[in-house]
Amino acid sequence: MLELPLDQRIDRSLLLHAAVSVVERLSDNGYSAFIVGGAVRDLLIGGKPKDFDVATNATPEQVVALFRGSRIIGRRFRIVHVRMGREIIEVTTFRGSHKGDDTNESKTSHRGLLLRDNVYGTLEEDAVRRDLSVNALYLDVVDNKILDHLNGLEDIDQRLIRIIGDPQTRYQEDPVRMLRVARFAAKLNFDIEADTEKSIVPVKHLLADVPSARLFDEALKLFMSGYGLQSYERLEELGLLDVILPEVADHLRSRSAQLIIKKALGNTDQRIARDKPCTPAFLFAAMLWPAVEEQSLELSKHSMSRPEALNAAGQQVTQRTLQRIAIPKRFSMPMREIWSLQHRLEHQSPKRIKPTLTLRRFRAAFDLLLLRADASPDSLLSAVKFWEEQQALYPDIVGSQPEEKRPPKKRRRRQR
Repeated sequence: MLELPLDQRIDRSLLLHAAVSVVERLSDNGYSAFIVGGAVRDLLIGGKPKDFDVATNATPEQVVALFRGSRIIGRRFRIVHVRMGREIIEVTTFRGSHKGDDTNESKTSHRGLLLRDNVYGTLEEDAVRRDLSVNALYLDVVDNKILDHLNGLEDIDQRLIRIIGDPQTRYQEDPVRMLRVARFAAKLNFDIEADTEKSIVPVKHLLADVPSARLFDEALKLFMSGYGLQSYERLEELGLLDVILPEVADHLRSRSAQLIIKKALGNTDQRIARDKPCTPAFLFAAMLWPAVEEQSLELSKHSMSRPEALNAAGQQVTQRTLQRIAIPKRFSMPMREIWSLQHRLEHQSPKRIKPTLTLRRFRAAFDLLLLRADASPDSLLSAVKFWEEQQALYPDIVGSQPEEKRPPKKRRRRQR
């Protein structure tokens, strides 16, 4: 284990006061506690962490007893959310080694996937249980030092993403670790260690066993955190895109599809960098558009009009995507509206100009039209120019249609 004086690598003034307070209170009450994980990593590479997590040898119940307003969450991994003023600090108990036998505190599927894991252990065991070496660094704010059990500091200096332990075993325990490897390599612009990378292909199919709701959360982290384009490129390189988003991967041979997807991701990254609002509805609409377009053209061959084909294709592509990633209706419904509006934007009817401009999805639909025109300029430039002129003529009504308010659910009378 390497111990490094804190002040040699980290500016202590960048530490979150709330996290330091949690560590100090745990320490004052006889427990070991450290700031751990991504916050330490980001501080070491000169970044400004958004989240500060704490690891301790106190059990969740002991943590809750020390902090008023804290609560235990999770079943697969029990953690404690400690509220300190406006901040919420996530506190985890040191994880112990998993022996493979199912108990009330641990459970493993027949494929090695961890279904429940609340086995507690020592600091050294906790370090081994973490996923990446660069995330297994412990910052001791009491004794002013950094603890490194697994050469995480060296990997940071080498700009290397390395899985802890045997990669295939760790991927089998939690297949989402493959996505985390891709995400952190993209976020930090690090290389991926050779064994960590080559072990992905034999087990990437295990991502199909991950709940679709969890995959949606991971997709948001990949594509909506400011480095979506780099994440997309890493997923493509590692062969993971065809597992989590096959509707996207199936169209990557098309140059226009690649242009639309990469431009959408790049634009989203730029908006996030400027603190502008972004919605997953538009991003997924753009990424899945090549699949919708191909499906609609196929349906149009069977005496189906363009609007009908777009509606049917949107429904079919959405249903297939939902089998892998559970996109909530608050995003999937606007996504389908954006697709359906493409026909109206392609064909400019003088009688429908103002009604089209007022539609609440007009701006997003027009942005998709712009991406399509960049990829295939000859066929859509006139439509883009027309709607740019109309927006300049009627700027006050663009997207002015209010959101539909859902009627309140009727409460059922309980039968006695």
